[in-house]
Amino acid sequence: MNNGVIGYTDEQLHMRHVCLNLANFVIEKNMRYGNSALSPLRIFCKGEKPISDSILERMDDKLSRIKNSDKLRKNDVVDLMGYLVLLCVKNGWTDFTDLVD
Repeated sequence: MNNGVIGYTDEQLHMRHVCLNLANFVIEKNMRYGNSALSPLRIFCKGEKPISDSILERMDDKLSRIKNSDKLRKNDVVDLMGYLVLLCVKNGWTDFTDLVD
């Protein structure tokens, strides 16, 4: 079944669905947490650490949780994907057409 998108396989439609839902997830979390990953309040952490370092630290924490868990949790995977999206946004990596070969 192709769901009306001509030329896509079912797997490609699922990929598209995951990416669209990930975008909605990241935007919703960004609205709920006040853009804290890209513009942190720095109340307790007053240092001038680059924002990308903070995102990388969050990813390391999430990867540690995944590594030390008995089972892979959907929440951890989606959070990690969200951090990767935020890292791309922070670095201005919003177009990937140049990477397709």
